[in-house]
Amino acid sequence: MTPRQEQLVALGGVFESAYLVDRIAKTGQAGEANLACMLGSLLVRNPEDTLAVFGGDDLNLRDGYRALASALERDPQSLQREPLRYSLALVTLERQLDKRGDMLQHMGQRLDQIQLQVQHLGLTHESVIAAFASLYEDTLSTFRQRIQVHGEMRHLQNPANATKVRALLLAGIRSARLWRQLGGHRWQLVFSRRKLLDELYPLMRRS
Repeated sequence: MTPRQEQLVALGGVFESAYLVDRIAKTGQAGEANLACMLGSLLVRNPEDTLAVFGGDDLNLRDGYRALASALERDPQSLQREPLRYSLALVTLERQLDKRGDMLQHMGQRLDQIQLQVQHLGLTHESVIAAFASLYEDTLSTFRQRIQVHGEMRHLQNPANATKVRALLLAGIRSARLWRQLGGHRWQLVFSRRKLLDELYPLMRRS
């Protein structure tokens, strides 16, 4: 896997989180395996490689890859507008978080506690998802810029859906952080679209 493809896997994680948030907001549904993949990424602290963050492969990033490709292709017919909007907001929020060493340390301590819960209850238990959501609320929700999620009010007002959305936004931040650590920059999405697509398509075919 090339360095740029490593970046694309991480960026696919950002878009996968955003895609799942959009699905929950509009339909009240999200695939269990996809949800578990993204939540699990929050607890992988010292991965051997980028794929290890997402469970060892990128099968659960397919929807994220497609949303990312639609953004890079700029085809109005296929563009997934809300996942793109959420993804760009996550990248921006992560840059703000990077300046807050105190908050990062606090998040690390809370994630250690959640890891213990996961060992007893499993990744997608409602109490675990609620713990991830609470961590997002206590940290990233305190920033001036907030991510406004659009969808059906009956789905958004469902408490279980609301916690999943917050937990997934936290997972999206983790992927955005990984993307930047791998050398990803927002300007690449503007000036290197063709190069990114050339390396994204093989990932899409493989997954």
